[in-house]
Amino acid sequence: MTTIAYKDGIIAYDGRITRGNQIVYDDFDKCLERDGVQFMCSGGTSDFDKIVSAYFGGEVSDCSAVALIVSDGSIWHSAVDENTGFWKSPLMLDKPYALGSGTEHALTAMDMGASAYQAVEMAMKRDSCTGGKIRTLTVKVES
Repeated sequence: MTTIAYKDGIIAYDGRITRGNQIVYDDFDKCLERDGVQFMCSGGTSDFDKIVSAYFGGEVSDCSAVALIVSDGSIWHSAVDENTGFWKSPLMLDKPYALGSGTEHALTAMDMGASAYQAVEMAMKRDSCTGGKIRTLTVKVES
C-alpha cells in the first residue's frame, strides 16, 4: 500500500510497492497527472489508472486504489466502491490528513507536531508497506 499525508499545504507520500511480503520497488512515483489534475494514489498499482479514469467519468468497478486529488486549488480524498461508484470528499485543509496503510502512524506524528514529510518518515518505522523514497507536493489551496 503506501502512506500519503497532508499538512499545511504539503502532501507527502512514499515510494514503496509491495507484492505480498516482498518489496518490489522503493522508488515508485505514485503521483499521476492528467489534464492538470494530480492524483497521489495508494492501493493496488494496477488500479491507479482506474481511479484516474473514474474521476474523468469512466465506468470503473472493482478498484482497490484510493487517492488524494489536487484540482483547481482543492484537495479531495477519493475512491471507488461497489455501492456508490466513484466518490470524492473535500479535505478540511486546516487539519492534518492521511490515508493508506500507515494512516494511524502518520496522523499521530502530525498530532505531535510533525510535518507531512516527517509523518511519512514515522509511518515507515512501523508500517512495512510504507518505505523508500518520500516525495512531496506543495499545494496552493484556495480559501
